[in-house]
Amino acid sequence: MTSTSTAKQVTVVGTGVIGNGWITRFLANGFHVVASDPDPEAEARTRDAVARAWPSMEKMGLAEGASQDSLSFEPDLEKALAEADFVQENVPEREELKRGVIASIDKHAPKEAVIASSTSGILPSTLQADCVHHPERVIVAHPFNPVYLMPLVELVGGEQTDDSFVEKARLFYEQMEMKPLVVRQEIEGHIADRLMEAIWRESLHIVNDGAATTEEIDASIVYGPGLRWALMGPFMTLHMGGGKQGMRHLLEQFGPALKLPWTKLEAPELTDELSEKVVTGCEAQTGDVEMEKLEERRDAFLIELQQLLEKYWPGANLSGKL
Repeated sequence: MTSTSTAKQVTVVGTGVIGNGWITRFLANGFHVVASDPDPEAEARTRDAVARAWPSMEKMGLAEGASQDSLSFEPDLEKALAEADFVQENVPEREELKRGVIASIDKHAPKEAVIASSTSGILPSTLQADCVHHPERVIVAHPFNPVYLMPLVELVGGEQTDDSFVEKARLFYEQMEMKPLVVRQEIEGHIADRLMEAIWRESLHIVNDGAATTEEIDASIVYGPGLRWALMGPFMTLHMGGGKQGMRHLLEQFGPALKLPWTKLEAPELTDELSEKVVTGCEAQTGDVEMEKLEERRDAFLIELQQLLEKYWPGANLSGKL
């Protein structure tokens, strides 16, 4: 990794799974990180999470000067923000809480600092509504778990957001070897979560109907479309399925099938019975393997997978060009 960002200090507000993932990524790229969380046990959890993820960052390649020692904790939000060049907010996904925290960040952070929220579904216009100082620098920067390895981050501006801050954020994340995707307009769930939500809902219907177990559904993705999606996504996958004429032929041949009632779209009622099927199914899949071991296996796979993606699809980027 190499870091040429003008931002030198990043303040991370909220240190759950996503916040700790950001902290790890920022540290690995050579930044000084100030973490702020009122929970007295947060610091110990964060340092443990960073230490566990650090071997993966070493495999990816550390920026010059990158160190776990560049992390400090400051529970007082005002003090944590005093010298922030960039702010990443990750408090729990409750609208009232997030709006209040972001308004406080806006009050205390230097006026040139981007305020980026990791929210997976709340619109940026909603998040910036209570900011009375500089709402124009509030954006959504939605990552994917594990943040320290997954390259995609969705950037969304609100009604009051100035495009210059979206661009500033885009350059910042690019310098951390991420793939920032600037979402053209505010939509609920942004882009990737909406797609994942559709598959999740259909998966619940299939389990609820007794047609497949959680393990069988996972296998249908892992050994089927998931392999192709990892390389080229749903549109290019189908485009190639149309032969030499590509998508034009595919739509002519299979377009009418879109009217067939294969999918149910709306989520099923999450009854106790359905919840139990899902929970017991997942627990049966993992068996006695500890979550930490599963995380290690996942991280090693993601590192090699990204290396394969770069080898076989080096032109894959967010500009749409091959």
